[in-house]
Amino acid sequence: MKTFQVIRGGIVFELQSEPEGGYTITVPSLPGCSSYGETFEKAIEMIKDAMEGWLAVAREEGVPIPDQFETIELAAL
Repeated sequence: MKTFQVIRGGIVFELQSEPEGGYTITVPSLPGCSSYGETFEKAIEMIKDAMEGWLAVAREEGVPIPDQFETIELAAL
């Protein structure tokens, strides 16, 4: 399995290629925020949804949110 980082909009994403195909993607600055996509592009698309959910729950529960996520437009990533 190969792991690499991609930076978009100032956010670091870590992608890991899976033996059966596709990619697992995580956002290291949002603990537990991960997703999967069959292609690189799909993984990026799917992590946006995961990030939206992570941020919504964090706001509801009063979990600190890294500054870079306070004003970011996820659709622009």
